[in-house]
Amino acid sequence: MKKRSLLILCVFTTLMACAQNPKEVKEDDVPISVSEAYGYETVVADLINPWGMAFLPDGSLLITEKSGELIHFKDGVKQEITGVPEVYNRGQGGLLDIQLSPNYAEDGFIYITYSSTEGDGKGGNTALMRAKLSGTTLTDQEVLYKATPNTTKGQHWGSRIVFDDAGHVFFTAGERGERDINPQDITRDNGKVYRLNLDGSIPADNPFVNTADAKVAIWSYGHRNPQGMIVNPETNEIWVHEHGPRGGDEINVIKKGANYGWPVITYGINYSGTEITDETQKEGMEQPLYYWVPSIAPSGMAFVSSDTYPELKGNILVGSLKFVYLEALYLNDANEVIKREKLLDGIGRVRNVIEGPDGYIYVGVEGVGIVKLVKN
Repeated sequence: MKKRSLLILCVFTTLMACAQNPKEVKEDDVPISVSEAYGYETVVADLINPWGMAFLPDGSLLITEKSGELIHFKDGVKQEITGVPEVYNRGQGGLLDIQLSPNYAEDGFIYITYSSTEGDGKGGNTALMRAKLSGTTLTDQEVLYKATPNTTKGQHWGSRIVFDDAGHVFFTAGERGERDINPQDITRDNGKVYRLNLDGSIPADNPFVNTADAKVAIWSYGHRNPQGMIVNPETNEIWVHEHGPRGGDEINVIKKGANYGWPVITYGINYSGTEITDETQKEGMEQPLYYWVPSIAPSGMAFVSSDTYPELKGNILVGSLKFVYLEALYLNDANEVIKREKLLDGIGRVRNVIEGPDGYIYVGVEGVGIVKLVKN
């Protein structure tokens, strides 16, 4: 009787486990080590959530605080910039990324993504604007793109900005918590990478300009919440990383008109432990260059191109919000991740990472500020 009861219990337990998590999620097969080779120097102290940062030609630094403040840091002094657009500071939304125009010396434009309430309906959605810095004020403001519709949901705004060498600006917008509605529908905003001309007009060769009812600014779709984007200087490819659900954070190489699968395919599961789908691959949908299981909650990404850190050169750095470190991912010639290291382990929630014009790596850490990566 006891054996029979034990057998029934085992069967019941197995069935319950399958019901909760029927898809076997493959654990990351690239182990991560902890490096003691690096420390940091604090450059800008006492910041709450330094979401974006960009160096001006004089070496000073522009920093966005998610709550809506734009800070100019020069000669050890923080100066708040006035004239910043009102942001919808809710959940993961607020004042987000900032980048200088690739033609900044000629046009003086600064590009910013933020959570905007512009338009109909309550709440907000991701917007891209450009403006100029005149003394301590933002002037000449132009909203280049505003995703719709507004929603009061607080999650998955994106958003990062990069430029190619052909006069285009790219930016990301997350799917705003509407995974079954937005990312797979090209007639709707969100869950997308967008491509515009620098003035906000639509490039004639965007992939969906001749598709009925499509959002013609879309460059790629099927994304969840992309919070890291770079141009790989060795390949000129745009690389994006995005938050997965529970497991399945991804690095994707962005292609014109491509579908990155969310939520039809994923290497993650629901936060509750139940499955989203049993498919990780499907014809017509791109596979990630790399994915994390478990999730690290990635934010910010930089390609190391300077000689300041020869051991890191040619590889990428990604911030981890969840596990509070900076991650180095080492690549082989085929751009496969072959080695992972934790840098600055335990420093705090890493929100952003960039390579400065001086060749040093600068890291934005929530509750800490901006720090510079230095060798021990």
